[in-house]
Parts: sequence; structure tokens; C-alpha cells
Amino acid sequence: MRNPDLHTGAENLLLECGGLKAGDRLLVLCEDPSLGYYDADLCQAVVDCARQHGIETSIQTIPFDPMGGALPDGLIASMKSADRTLFLSRTGDQIRFDAGMSDIRPIMSYVVDASMLASGFGRADYFGFVALKDAVNALMATATRTQVTCPLGTDFSGPGAAYPKAGASDVSVARFPMSVFAPVPAQGFSGTLIQDGFLVGTGSKFYEPYGCTLREPLAIHFKDNTLTGFSGHQMDVHCATMHYEAVGKMFDLDPMTMHSWHAGIHPGCAYPAPAYENYERWSGSAFGNPRLLHFHTCGDYAPGEISLNVLDPTIRVDGVAVWDKGVLRPETIPGGVEILDRHPSIKAVFDAPELQVGQGSNGRLSAK
Repeated sequence: MRNPDLHTGAENLLLECGGLKAGDRLLVLCEDPSLGYYDADLCQAVVDCARQHGIETSIQTIPFDPMGGALPDGLIASMKSADRTLFLSRTGDQIRFDAGMSDIRPIMSYVVDASMLASGFGRADYFGFVALKDAVNALMATATRTQVTCPLGTDFSGPGAAYPKAGASDVSVARFPMSVFAPVPAQGFSGTLIQDGFLVGTGSKFYEPYGCTLREPLAIHFKDNTLTGFSGHQMDVHCATMHYEAVGKMFDLDPMTMHSWHAGIHPGCAYPAPAYENYERWSGSAFGNPRLLHFHTCGDYAPGEISLNVLDPTIRVDGVAVWDKGVLRPETIPGGVEILDRHPSIKAVFDAPELQVGQGSNGRLSAK
């Protein structure tokens, strides 16, 4: 591996996140690069690094099921026989809330190409961001009032995060990089969010059409776990209504449900291409940037089937802007400054945050 940054990113994935060492067995499950989601160079970089460290590595290309069917028994058996399994496939994202994966604990990679792995997103210390996520979870759980606004007019509020008594809800798959805090249940929150550009899926299932284009910013009103209506351009209201109804009918669920929301915590996460060029890839890899906050809707479970996205949120926790127009301020999080001091690679991405998150030429998340 000639690129030292790429090698550092691969080590962060394998040795830090994966906890792998010489003699361990790694199973890499790859999606066919011809599908246009994961680049072949990423798989090769990871495998090269693993073998350089004496990690016994096997690679398997697995079929991608857009509807996210159950994993074959034979594949699960192979995963159990390995020390760690790495998904370079959207299949890993589709099973992230599957409790049956908790004993296997596979790794899902949200870096989709070698350049992302070599960037600050891939290189910044994995466990440092786990610590930051835990600190944000604790802050959200102890809040008495949380308010979210954005430059386009989003305004909703509620109490602290009503996480389960066992603690903040989390996924059954290890995520690399760690780039979001635990979803905040929508219960107790109400208000309006402004969706610009498009409605898009959540990575749970890949249906057609996956994205629904909007002409103007659309106001989406909600209370607790229910979407109560849309307002804006007449055609956008019609489009959103029909899209939600169609997806609900497709999966036999109540479409007007709001499950939870959370925002990105990793300023190294960048998405340089316009979102409209590939909605699927954008929705699965851009969300970790603090400039984006997203909701899980259309289903009373995480992640739901339709994602609503807010650009440049301000999140005030008990009156303090922890996110300020898309900028995450670690000094407002108990223990945040100390985390950055212990991890210079994390401080580096906070000092020079990535700003590209899929905006079009007009600087907004508009379709074109």
C-alpha cells in the first residue's frame, strides 16, 4: 500500500475498530463494484493492509438484495467462524438494527471508496469518536429541553432524549467510522422541519423511486410520533403525500409515523458530488457530517423507510447551541475538549471541517 494516509485509515478500521491482530481471521463481504456504490480500490486497500499485519483474510462477493432479505444460513455460519466480518456492502447497513447480529458484531463501513478511507474521515481515531458519541448521548439524555432550528425555518423542540432504561439505543453492527449519536426518540417532540430538495430512503430497503424531487423547500409538521401534514408548493405537497402513501402501501405500514432523529458528529465526513447524482450513495455516506440532521420516518422503527434531512441545524440543549448552523462545538459537550486533546487526529478534523455534503451548485440540497 503506497499511500500512507490510506494505510493509516485501513489500520484504524482493522486494528482499532476491528481489534484485529496477527493470526486473526477476517471475512470481507463485498458488494459488486459494478453497482456503483463501493469502489473496488477500497476492498483491495483493506485486504492489503490486513495481510501485511498477518491477519488471515478471505473475500466474498455477496449479492445485494434491495429489499434487505434475511442473510443465508451459510453466510451467517461463515461470519460466526471468523473473528470479525467487514461489510463493504449495503447489506451490512440493512441489518444494523438486527438483534441477531449482536453476538457476531460485524463491521459496517460507511467509507465507500479509497479516498474516503485516506481522508480525515477514515483516519481520525475510531475510539475517540466513540467517546465523543457517548458524551453526546449523555448530554442529550440529561437535557430538559432540546430545540432544533435551521436557516430555512426548521423549528421543533422537546425534552431530553427518552432513551430506554438500559441506555441509549444502538445498532447491532459496529459502524466505521463512528459518525452519529444514538437516535433521539420523537416522542415528546413537535414542530416543523424544512426539507429542501428531495425525500429519500433510509438504506433499509431500496425501492423505486428512491428519491422524490421537490421544487421548493417543503414544511413537514409533526407531533410526537406522527407526521401531521405538509405545506409549501402545491405540487410538492402532492408529491410528498403520494410518495409517503406509496411507500407505506409497499411495505404495509403506517406511512405518517415519525420514529427518531439524530445528527452527524464527524466533521471529516465529506460528500463532494451533488446528492441528486446518486441518492442511494448520498443517503448512506453523507449523514455523518454535523451539517446534516436526519429523521427516521415512514415506519415506527429505526431507520424507517423515508429519511428527512435538515441542512445546517442549530441544536440547542438547555439553551446552549451544541450545533450552531451545522458546526458541532465540542467545548459545549462535557468532556468534549478533553477528547480532542487526547486525540490530535480528531482535533485536526474539527479544526478544518469538511463543508461538502452533497449540495448542488446553488449551495443547497436541491435536486439540481
